[in-house]
Amino acid sequence: MELKKVYEERRSINFFDKEKGLNDSLLREIIDRAVLAPSAFNLQPWEIIAVKTEEGKKKLYENGLSQAKVLEAPVTLLILGDRHGYGAENTSWLNTENEENRKKSQKMAEKLYGSTEEMKIKFAESNAGLLAMSIMYAAKDLGVDTHAMSGMDFKKIKEGLEIEGEKEVVMAISLGYLDNSKTLYERLKRKKYDEIVKEI
Repeated sequence: MELKKVYEERRSINFFDKEKGLNDSLLREIIDRAVLAPSAFNLQPWEIIAVKTEEGKKKLYENGLSQAKVLEAPVTLLILGDRHGYGAENTSWLNTENEENRKKSQKMAEKLYGSTEEMKIKFAESNAGLLAMSIMYAAKDLGVDTHAMSGMDFKKIKEGLEIEGEKEVVMAISLGYLDNSKTLYERLKRKKYDEIVKEI
């Protein structure tokens, strides 16, 4: 699909067709495209939990403010950000072959992202957010509909799914296909350049 069309036609789908599944190879292709998203120092401090089973969906539904989309969509992705993903134990650092440069970068990343809890959270959420949007555009390009959700009790989800350590659930994204028996809400007006840009 032409990139302009991807932007124009991507919508947040409120009603998923429960009878239409999502092929595993297609889901894999969406993710493998989406990980081309940028991340700080190319650290890719993210993980994804693909909720596909009826048991998993029920657990997420119960811990996620009872959003019907979770039960209707063939898969819902939980996008996790690692608050300590800048640390030396992140294997992505090994992509920097020069050891001296790697240590300098690690020291800089520690200073930038590890100085306060607020910065750790910002690091996790900003990088995971880049991946999340990339997933939604990759999905649309491949004909798959999505709906992102951040209005959930992520603490309860983390506990319910036994997600440990510094990893935080940043967002959930349901993937599937629009239930054509329902009418999609009209797209609301978006603010344009003159309304959101301040030139200095």
